[in-house]
Amino acid sequence: MKLSFYGGVHPGERKELTCTKAVEPLHNAPAQVVLSMSMHVGAPCAPVVQVGDQVTVGQKIAQPTGLGAPIHASVSGKVVAIEPRPYCGGGKMLSVVIENDFQNTFASALTPHPDYAKLSPQEIVDIVKEAGITGMGGAGFPTHVKISSGLGKVDTLIVNAAECEPYITADHRMMLEQGDKIIAGVKILMQTFGLKEAYIGIEDNKPDAIEKMQSLACDGIQIVACRTRYPQGAEKQLIQRITGREVPPGGLPATVGCAVFNAGTTAAVYDAVVEGKPLTQRVVTLTGDALAQPRNVLVPFGTPLSHLVEEAGGFKTDPNRILMGGPMMGIAQYDLDAATIKGNNAMLCMTKEEAAEHVEHPTCIRCGRCVNVCPMHLTPVYMHLYAEKRLWDEAEGLNLMDCIECGSCNYICPARVPLVQSFRTAKFEIRNLAAKRKAEMEAKKA
Repeated sequence: MKLSFYGGVHPGERKELTCTKAVEPLHNAPAQVVLSMSMHVGAPCAPVVQVGDQVTVGQKIAQPTGLGAPIHASVSGKVVAIEPRPYCGGGKMLSVVIENDFQNTFASALTPHPDYAKLSPQEIVDIVKEAGITGMGGAGFPTHVKISSGLGKVDTLIVNAAECEPYITADHRMMLEQGDKIIAGVKILMQTFGLKEAYIGIEDNKPDAIEKMQSLACDGIQIVACRTRYPQGAEKQLIQRITGREVPPGGLPATVGCAVFNAGTTAAVYDAVVEGKPLTQRVVTLTGDALAQPRNVLVPFGTPLSHLVEEAGGFKTDPNRILMGGPMMGIAQYDLDAATIKGNNAMLCMTKEEAAEHVEHPTCIRCGRCVNVCPMHLTPVYMHLYAEKRLWDEAEGLNLMDCIECGSCNYICPARVPLVQSFRTAKFEIRNLAAKRKAEMEAKKA
């Protein structure tokens, strides 16, 4: 019996805009990069450089203050400011601003290990940590933490190359152009976990990538062609599709013996371990009908969004909406002075015709379609009602925190109720409420 997962939708793919376009370096390097101190899940990093310092590509400029990963300079040049700047996640964030000297001088504290087979699991974890690698699929979870927490628990390694979000082709092009690097990264992770087998899941709307990766796969690495359905790229759904195991509510992949890494993350692991390169750049898809020249580009972190628009030939028509990410999970941008971070795999500039229809006063009609498509078996209709009335405990009781914010409910809703926006707000309030209660408990004990 073919394995699958519950729910999901089939949005228009629109990958034809960039899927045949090879990854190119930027035509013009940015004059300044603005490196946000929050590029990952967890607390923002703290700068370890000062205004006036000269830095090189790969030099550590910020250190995590808790859960997180260090941040490295993506260009060489002079630190000209350390101050709050517009943040692609909303609002402003403390950032290190580097004026590019265009010399691209590289210097890294990491040591290349071409013969990585001699490294212990802990040595690999330490290298990944120092390289500043986080999940490249968008979630941004520190990779060294994911590896460490799975040691001794994981029996199945899965590489997420599904790239199910419409428009985005960054991983697709990486598989075609840097597939050998991805495979090598998988081998390093297999060695770290002590595994003999691994799976790479690719949706079947990328037959050329499947063929390419099959030609490179060896040593127990199996390529799994998955029937195209969104959100197959969510790790819990991909686990169920490939292994048949279902991660319980509130659980992590390691709970069912699995570890999932994005294709770009595995390539970054190779760069760090074998070549001694920290994470300073990534492939980004610039797409949407509002752009003159959609393309895939290799972007240094901290590149302003306005610069990326120029790289894509500017706007051929006024955009209705600009998202970092795809149309299902992307975050709308309010300021093109914001800059890229590690989790940005695409910038989507949509025309009015492409964007979802806006409804002035959306009203739920209780059709239940959102319940049918939710891949997490949740009840979005009731979660939204509780969130609207600010009944946070009741919303949490419906496992709202398990929502992966995939947008399937938004996509299917005939009334265009902003469900995911409601859930994001509710999660924020629930976390704040939990922190407040914890502080009150600690105060009583004191």
